[in-house]
Amino acid sequence: MESKITRVPTTPFQDQRPGTSGLRKKTRVFMQTHYIENFVQSVFNVIRETAGDFSDKTLVVGGDGRYHNREATQIIIRIAIANGFGRLLVGRGSLLSTPAVSAVIRRRKALGGLVLSASHNPGGLDEDFGIKYNVRNGGPAPENVTEAIYQETRSISEYSICDDVAIDIDLEGSTKIGTTEVVIIDPLTDYCQLLEELFDFNALRELFASGFRMTFDAMHAITGPYARHLLEERLGAAPGTVINGEPLVDFGGHHPDPNLVHAADLVTRLASPDGPDFGAACDGDGDRNLILGRNFFVSPGDSLAIIAEHAQTAIPGYRDGLTGVARSMPTSTAADRVAKELGIRSFETPTGWKFFGNLLDANLCTICGEESFGTGSNHVREKDGVWAVLCWLSILAHTQSNVEEVARAHWKRFGRSYYQRHDFEGLDADAAAKMNSALREKIPTLDKSEFAGDVIASADDFSYTDPVDGTTATKQGVRLLLSDGSRVVFRLSGTGTSGATLRLYVERYRDDGGVGNVDELLAPLLKSAKELLRLKECCGRDEATVIT
Repeated sequence: MESKITRVPTTPFQDQRPGTSGLRKKTRVFMQTHYIENFVQSVFNVIRETAGDFSDKTLVVGGDGRYHNREATQIIIRIAIANGFGRLLVGRGSLLSTPAVSAVIRRRKALGGLVLSASHNPGGLDEDFGIKYNVRNGGPAPENVTEAIYQETRSISEYSICDDVAIDIDLEGSTKIGTTEVVIIDPLTDYCQLLEELFDFNALRELFASGFRMTFDAMHAITGPYARHLLEERLGAAPGTVINGEPLVDFGGHHPDPNLVHAADLVTRLASPDGPDFGAACDGDGDRNLILGRNFFVSPGDSLAIIAEHAQTAIPGYRDGLTGVARSMPTSTAADRVAKELGIRSFETPTGWKFFGNLLDANLCTICGEESFGTGSNHVREKDGVWAVLCWLSILAHTQSNVEEVARAHWKRFGRSYYQRHDFEGLDADAAAKMNSALREKIPTLDKSEFAGDVIASADDFSYTDPVDGTTATKQGVRLLLSDGSRVVFRLSGTGTSGATLRLYVERYRDDGGVGNVDELLAPLLKSAKELLRLKECCGRDEATVIT
């Protein structure tokens, strides 16, 4: 099929700076004339500077199925053809989970990929949309690339697009348009094959055959087809194990964030006397996870530490051991203690999965995670919700224990990080920024001051120097480190699309076998943190929207 290429004059949008996970805005913003075109062309302009001619390059495209994904995919296909890509790999129906995009990039040796998602944010005409560029290693573009893209969006004057082309993205197969081959691929194949290489599927089949029951809440998002195929079709879980399994453009009107608030129905199921043995949920694009036992919640920090503890013995893909463990700075220190026991390195990075990429590529770490319900390993370069669920199933099968028993055995061996994250969503952005600035100004005065019945041993605004390439990231969150090992972290989130979200993290370590009361142990830290911030005075409220 011939292609007609048009160069379209355009003017810059000044609001296209990518955040920690790409460009996220309200859907209507992306629906503006030239908006997607400008951003995608800017991405291509930047990567062409190092990649050169695109004629022998492959680009992967897919998303979580939210509102406007299909339309955006058609635009991206047309721009990619006009920019001379040799091959496009597009998920059928424009569907590919974020970890699946990473897997396809890596297994097919693609130049990179465009992920159409706003992750755990709501979807719909009046909700959120996003585009993220992933690089050759399958991970999110590093900061130097996203900054270059932003600068390009501020000066772009034209984009190239292929006219009068509409690909049937619901039909698998190949179409040649000009010099570009557009291939619609099965969203499941590459990713599911990768997981089968890592996990002992026979052991997991035996677990389900023994009468083990679980519920997986896909939250009407992207992981429904993956979970049904893997759990019900491949591993023998009972039909109906996967609930809310059909991806919907608005996620059924729900917030696809797998936490105790937005997955409340799943929590209720696990609290029932006749409930399943295990519960799990994933978010909009499939990179986050929630792990539940009967009447038992596993915090993301504990989940990371427990997976690291058992990976070598319970999961064949890690039988050779781990080279290291990495966590984001706000994540609890539980994984650090596992790394020390295993005799491997541990790393503390800023928030944002892209900071793990260099560590994974350099084989400095094998497993990594964030407190925001994200866990992953070197099999891809994204956090991976379904992978985390299979890790837990493997641990349960190997130990012949339930979720609570596994967690309590971990606490008995390593002690426990009593930990909570308090999210204050929808704050006035200016007020939150001023409050955060005022806190930063106080940092030099905080050392050795009293706090929550203890003394602040050190206070700083976290900065990070990458041990691989030497790049630095500053102002990544204010930390208070207390003399007893407790921590308080303050951070404004970069993943929202309206207002501001303050995340307040409180952690207290105790070598008590995990028998303490979380709320009681953390209450003094929380109270003193709010007072230090002057949260109510600055922002008008001091009650969290979500506590995890």
